[in-house]
Amino acid sequence: MTASDAIDAPTEGSQEARNPSWSRDELILAFDLYMINTASPPGKTSKAVIELSGVLNSLAQQLGSGTAATFRNPNGVYMKMMNFKGRDPEFTSLGKKGLTRGNRLEEEVWNEFAGNLDLLKKVADAIRKAVANETAPFFANDDDDHMIEAAEGRVLTRLHRTRERNRKLIETKKAKVLKTSGNLVCEVCDFSFATRYGKRGEGFIEVHHIKPVHTLPEGGTTKLDDLALVCSNCHRMIHSSRPWLTIAGLRSIIADV
Repeated sequence: MTASDAIDAPTEGSQEARNPSWSRDELILAFDLYMINTASPPGKTSKAVIELSGVLNSLAQQLGSGTAATFRNPNGVYMKMMNFKGRDPEFTSLGKKGLTRGNRLEEEVWNEFAGNLDLLKKVADAIRKAVANETAPFFANDDDDHMIEAAEGRVLTRLHRTRERNRKLIETKKAKVLKTSGNLVCEVCDFSFATRYGKRGEGFIEVHHIKPVHTLPEGGTTKLDDLALVCSNCHRMIHSSRPWLTIAGLRSIIADV
């Protein structure tokens, strides 16, 4: 068996084994690099692997994790690509093996993106752009227990959340709708807080950013048409599982109930 057929996994006592588990963002970037050339992924000393190691360490610093010198070093990046190689049917069908010590999240990322390499590329590029921009507000530690991380990862989920919580945009959106319709109604289920709760509910509604999260780093501005008014229940349902639902998708579920 040649070195390209199988590579030994790190031992339990190794420095790599003690580093935090790979996040969805990191796995998407590693998978994108692997899929560029599945027949011969770049080696440990290649420019591509070294550059990705740098991106992953920048991401870790911004998120406040992974300060160890061995965190996502080129060797670790290369081994993670070999984990994906171990899942590649074009490779395993030949009786070969990559690294066998994978995990469930690797399988999820493979299943979500292996059949849509164009989306994989767009998401990976969006993550890189967000990390390079070092947009501090959306890296704040503001995780929401009721929002499941998007399929595109933690970084873009936080950017999405920041766009939804822009107070000026929210008030401008609500003012525009009130001026044209006189009431704030959920665009999914037609619920009105003012109608249900009277004066206490006047002016109350949440907003949901409808653009795909991987498109958010492309521009720094959010248009009012990018925001949809939703009640609290519908907003939670949109973000309750992966992939996140669209407004139309949730309307369809309600119509079928």
